[in-house]
Amino acid sequence: MASAKDTATFFQHGTSSQFEQVLKLYPQALKLKSEQKTNKKPEELIKLDNWYQNELPKKIKSRGKEAHMIHEELVQTMKWKQIRGKFYPQLSYLVKVNTPRAVIQETKKAFKKLPNLEQAITALSNLKGVGTTMASALLAAACPESAPFMADECLMAIPEIEGIDYTTKEYLKFVNHIKAVVDRLKREDHKMSWSPHKVELAIWTHYIVTKLKPELLSSVGIENGNSLVHSNGDLLDATTSDESNQGPMNGKSAVLDDDTTTSFTEDSMDKPSSPIMANDETNDSIVSDSTNDSNEGDLKRSHDDDSNSDEKPSKKSRGNIGKK
Repeated sequence: MASAKDTATFFQHGTSSQFEQVLKLYPQALKLKSEQKTNKKPEELIKLDNWYQNELPKKIKSRGKEAHMIHEELVQTMKWKQIRGKFYPQLSYLVKVNTPRAVIQETKKAFKKLPNLEQAITALSNLKGVGTTMASALLAAACPESAPFMADECLMAIPEIEGIDYTTKEYLKFVNHIKAVVDRLKREDHKMSWSPHKVELAIWTHYIVTKLKPELLSSVGIENGNSLVHSNGDLLDATTSDESNQGPMNGKSAVLDDDTTTSFTEDSMDKPSSPIMANDETNDSIVSDSTNDSNEGDLKRSHDDDSNSDEKPSKKSRGNIGKK
């Protein structure tokens, strides 16, 4: 079982160099993830992730000031998200119900709201089957320099986030924490162009590798996430924190059961009191070939669940994460 505390230590103390080395393991982490999904062909996740990470952002950007997504791309993104995470049958159906005109209209409206993520998510919520998590996937593809994907693995790595709600308010809180890491890494290394999406991918990679093949981390100087050498040379040990004796996730057990299929949906457009504004930097959402040193060049990733359900989402503790 993955130790979320290990990834939390990496999230809080990992250096720019260590984040970069972990990010290079993304293709291997994706392959491990795809092989774990026994009900799917491994190559399907790899192919879809390459499309999501590399092709889709280019297509959106090529549309210039009228940037938008088409119906086929919306459906494909939902497929990517469900294969990478958990499968929710009704979400695939709901997304397909949207008309091609509605998809173009609402995604165009949302992308024009950027970098205001709150307003962009509100616009995307007009589409059937699109809740906060799915909206974050669309925004990460359209504006990776502003929007990270709301992956459970990343949420669990942030000590300050004690429960998981698939709401706009929770997402904006998540973005603030990710941006704080981006700023920290940039201060350490001005040459590496870190973005919220790149940081999110590195965190996801660390969690998956820790869970499925932790020995890969030893090659980058991180022993299962427990020991990290800070930029000043001091050794940081996860076991020395005040919360170290509480077990994974600061006393909260967490297991991501990736093979669970469920019909439960959660999401709401719970609005925060103030919008979040993201910076305008170079679009570097894609984990390029130059970033990856692995032969598994095709990339892939996906995540949890969203819906435009009228039901009020229940608060998720990290211990219940496998039931979502």
